Amino acid sequence: MDTTVKEIFSIINDIAPFTLAEEWDNCGLQVGNFSWCVKKILVALDISMDVMNHAAASRSDLVVSHHPLMLYPPKSIDFSKMPGSAIAIAALHKISVISAHTNLDKVDGGLNDYFANIIGLKNLRIFISSNHSSEHLDKSTNRDNLNGIGRTGELEQPLSLQEFALYIKKRLKLETIRMTGNHNLSIKKVALCTGSGGSLLKDFFKSGADVYVTGDVKYHEARQIEEAGLGLIDVGHFASERIAVELLCKKLGKIFIENSMNIEIEGFYADSDPFITLYNI
Repeated sequence: MDTTVKEIFSIINDIAPFTLAEEWDNCGLQVGNFSWCVKKILVALDISMDVMNHAAASRSDLVVSHHPLMLYPPKSIDFSKMPGSAIAIAALHKISVISAHTNLDKVDGGLNDYFANIIGLKNLRIFISSNHSSEHLDKSTNRDNLNGIGRTGELEQPLSLQEFALYIKKRLKLETIRMTGNHNLSIKKVALCTGSGGSLLKDFFKSGADVYVTGDVKYHEARQIEEAGLGLIDVGHFASERIAVELLCKKLGKIFIENSMNIEIEGFYADSDPFITLYNI
């Protein structure tokens, strides 16, 4: 029996309930039809023309993305430019698009936990709970409060700020990484938020963490961290969330195998950070 888009939607909802999404976010079905059949899925960070063209060329029936096709409804759909051009390809080739954004960020076992595990954090706690209070809840003892924004955790052994930054750079396979603070600052407790975390500085200062790992931090925010005698490691929005592709492929693939679902799944890794760093030659 064929699997439908609606059934895949239900599976993604089990992985990361759409009710967890922030109010401003646009998660769920972006374009397509719940009744269409799915035999191949392409997983991507963003919905771009490269992604949609690849989906069409590879005969994918569904694109599952982390970032939504559109956060706010456009006033018109122009097929000559995004998001209209992506919608046109989706309609012509019967490709549905489902996005799991802040619901995947916040859910227990989701993107922030995955990032925390990659950089070696232990004793994970919720950075900001789902009810948006500033409590830092222990995930191991508060089973009803496992979902929330960001995570805090501890390194097994303290590292200097520079050592930790270089370790993250290696783990994420980055060419460059930005940091703020004393290079020799001893790091034990870490706060992190994938994506854009600059707006959460007050929570970082309350958390008792030695360093904040996130992306999209502005100049004045970095200055505040520096003046507080703390550390910042800005990995960039793209680098902190590209791992969502790997995470979703693993979670969906495991469920498909366990349920004997004959669905092919492919991760799209041909994208790149929109910011380009130029070096002197």
